[in-house]
Amino acid sequence: MTNSTIFSLEGKVVIITGGSGYLGSAVTKGMISCGAQVVIADKMETDLSELHGKRTWIPCDVSDTASIQEMFRQAKEHFGHIDALVNCAAFGAGFGPSGTVDRMSDEDWWKGLDGALGTVFRCTREAVPYLKENGGGSIVNFASMYGVVSPDPRIYGDSGANNPANYGAGKAGVLQYTRYCAAHLSEFNIRVNSVTPGPFPNLHKQVNRNDAFQQKLKEKTMLGRVGVPADIVGPVILLVSDASAFMTGSDITVDGGWTAW
Repeated sequence: MTNSTIFSLEGKVVIITGGSGYLGSAVTKGMISCGAQVVIADKMETDLSELHGKRTWIPCDVSDTASIQEMFRQAKEHFGHIDALVNCAAFGAGFGPSGTVDRMSDEDWWKGLDGALGTVFRCTREAVPYLKENGGGSIVNFASMYGVVSPDPRIYGDSGANNPANYGAGKAGVLQYTRYCAAHLSEFNIRVNSVTPGPFPNLHKQVNRNDAFQQKLKEKTMLGRVGVPADIVGPVILLVSDASAFMTGSDITVDGGWTAW
């Protein structure tokens, strides 16, 4: 292998849950640019017509085990093997005034925790038999800086973008689950790592268009800006590719320096 091919994904089949989403669609395009065949496992298909023939959309609800199982079955049937899983999909509950630590309902607590951590658990569990059959592979989990540090409530004000505790608790769990899986799957040549995104506000959402809030987010990072989807692509490609062949149980933080102050 040469330096020019070390990040190549030629011949690899990569499943990306949430591959139609804000960050997931950027990862999808990046994987394909490196030669991968990508399965977009998402409830909705996004318009990636320019990638026709290089990606396959298979509907998948990551809250439902049967849906996940069917997605993997179809992916294996279509491509013949599976080399990697990127656990990007998540969902939440408990946002807004009713989601504070003294008001959140049991229902919202468990739903948000499941959306952050249960999704990763279910998809990883169902992927393992296919990766074992393949002789190994790579799993990349999306964690969050709010699984490492608490949101600073002073920067949110009236933005409406408050981040509930069940999200951070779930993402902290993703980091530990990544380490656990890395230890217990290494004998099968399955590497498990994670990426920890920092502030990546989706500007398509009205709540993130608050200028004062955006400025406060920028000031919290060493680099003085928020992340854009392209910023997360390289680290994920690294962890899927053979360039990270001696990495497992690791986390790559992509937060502009937020958690390093």
